[in-house]
Amino acid sequence: MDPSPPCPPSCPVPELAVSGPLPAALAGFRSVIELPITWGDQDAIGHVNNTVPIRWFESSRIALLDHDEFRRLLEAAGVGPILAAVSCNYRRQLHYPDRVLVGSRIVRIGRTSFRMEHVVWSRRLGCVAAEGDCTCVLLDYAAGTPRPISAELVAAVERFEGRPIERAGTAG
Repeated sequence: MDPSPPCPPSCPVPELAVSGPLPAALAGFRSVIELPITWGDQDAIGHVNNTVPIRWFESSRIALLDHDEFRRLLEAAGVGPILAAVSCNYRRQLHYPDRVLVGSRIVRIGRTSFRMEHVVWSRRLGCVAAEGDCTCVLLDYAAGTPRPISAELVAAVERFEGRPIERAGTAG
């Protein structure tokens, strides 16, 4: 069995920070948060509702994008990300009580958009319970138009992720 990877960089939201080593399934994720499954996350069938992992993806995505350097660059440029698409593959049913680790990473950068991958790991089940991806567009909210992703932001993402990021051609 592979040794557990070290904890990810410190989470900008302390109450979401993960304690202890990460499971191997989250080894490539530099942004990981921990969330409780609440009683209200369940639906009438008694398992976590299908919309909840997508909300967890959002919380993890925001934690990643709230990294100091990203926030500084986005604010300076007067832009921010907006969700364009999201998908989720459900692998296991989840139930209260449990805690989940939710990882997010940026895997591809286009001209005006970037793609992220997400994984939900159940502490109780000891496995991946859901995985998905999303596409975000860098938007000038005042003008309502997409803006190109700067070379400085690409470099910051690669430093944070600790690896080169796949680049799209000129398509956004």
